[in-house]
Amino acid sequence: MPGLHLSTALVIFAKAPIPGQVKTRLSPPLTPDEAATLHGSFVLDTLERTKAAVGRLKLSMDRYLACSPSTTHVFFKIMEERQGVALIEQVGVDLGARMHQTIETMFSRGYRRTVLLGTDVPTLPLEYFKQALTLLDSHDLALGPALDGGYYLIGMNRSIPELFTNIPWSTDQVLKLTQDQAGQLGLKTALLQPWRDVDTRADLEALIEACTAETQKPKHERVFSDRTAGVLQALAKRLRSRA
Repeated sequence: MPGLHLSTALVIFAKAPIPGQVKTRLSPPLTPDEAATLHGSFVLDTLERTKAAVGRLKLSMDRYLACSPSTTHVFFKIMEERQGVALIEQVGVDLGARMHQTIETMFSRGYRRTVLLGTDVPTLPLEYFKQALTLLDSHDLALGPALDGGYYLIGMNRSIPELFTNIPWSTDQVLKLTQDQAGQLGLKTALLQPWRDVDTRADLEALIEACTAETQKPKHERVFSDRTAGVLQALAKRLRSRA
């Protein structure tokens, strides 16, 4: 049951894979349907990897899925049933407001730490989740920098609403301004290793290249799920044919 040990809430922020509403910066070169399929596979990857992290690394975390547009969407209901994750609504006028409200909700339920995670890092090492929790033992804030200037993960020991206001979301200033705000508030901040999220064609091509290179490895050493590897291989062929 979520909240049983009230240690850490890990909240995955996700949109339902609705064509035309997800991965819009990848359309073109992808069609809206292709972008939605890729996004849906990423959400599944994130759920599977966080579940694996909890199990293999014995992390004391309750997993939640923060849903947009609604927890009633059939995709999320399937995730709840198959992945054993609790659903909550995303509430707020922008990303910052939605993240802040989610964090407020988790701390109001008695959790000591809250970690928010995006779904655009399908190959994020499991060890990073443990590192984030370890860093929060001695820091107020943990951030996972994305290569585009944003962040893929944010963790904290208490609600800090100032970190989510006056931030130009979806720009290359998000991480820097969040760090600046944290510094002004006197917060002790720790950074995880940077990781590439997938927003642009260049990101997609880098992911396809990494996935292709991984086929040379033994199956047990691969980090891409078979599902996402299949999606990326199909997309690579289609992109080549369109070129």
